Amino acid sequence: MMDGTRNRIVQRLNEGALCIGVGVRIVRTPEIVRLAQGAGFDWLFIDLEHGPFSIDTASQIAIAALGAGIEALVRIPRGEYSIGTRMLDNGATGIVCPQVESADEAREIVERLKYPPMGRRSISSNMPQFGYQSTPIQSLVETLNRSTMIVAMIETAAGVSAATEIARVPGIDALLVGTNDLCADLGIPGQFGHPNVDAAYDQVIRACAASGIAPGMAGIRDHLLMEKRLRAGVRFVLVGSDLSLLARAMRTEGSEIAALAPNITAV
Repeated sequence: MMDGTRNRIVQRLNEGALCIGVGVRIVRTPEIVRLAQGAGFDWLFIDLEHGPFSIDTASQIAIAALGAGIEALVRIPRGEYSIGTRMLDNGATGIVCPQVESADEAREIVERLKYPPMGRRSISSNMPQFGYQSTPIQSLVETLNRSTMIVAMIETAAGVSAATEIARVPGIDALLVGTNDLCADLGIPGQFGHPNVDAAYDQVIRACAASGIAPGMAGIRDHLLMEKRLRAGVRFVLVGSDLSLLARAMRTEGSEIAALAPNITAV
């Protein structure tokens, strides 16, 4: 069996560890796996909600992550469970579901993405998580039900209000606050340090603590705000995407080189 039959993030979060992820939106080749792993990230956030990737491209990246010491989680568009199951059949070790707003929706997510008896996902065979080897069905079902991570994104006021009930749903492993969309829904777009955002995070963190699952943070880049959330109990963190990190590095390098110009004496 390959390492895709266990999920390091689920294990580490259960132990109270901090797990840091990076978004994948524009890098279309498996090199991103080793690049992220070498930089110390714990998981990839392959974005099929906003990114241009095909399922084939996302699958190649997810398969490359198996056994590489980093987990490949895939965000699917809201309600597009068939994309989720295809990704799980082809290398992904977790699914991130956006804009979850009720316990009923969370239960449907688990039902669609887990095998019986937890859910009703259709059973595939010869999967990359098992090195494409034939695997007894009972072992396959039990192993992947245990190792598949399901993350519910909280991105609206309704989601925050229902956070306690969502966190209680068996099979939900983490609540990830999507701060950009949450701010927009609250009528305070871009105001990540607003007291209403603080209150929302506090409510989600309490909900997770009560159910023994991990609270997560996405969409925040300010390090002081990130530290504040981490001190409050956030343990599952998306720090940015390949696109945002590359753009930031390019701006920094460009401005630093340009700043040298006044100090250059013509020969």
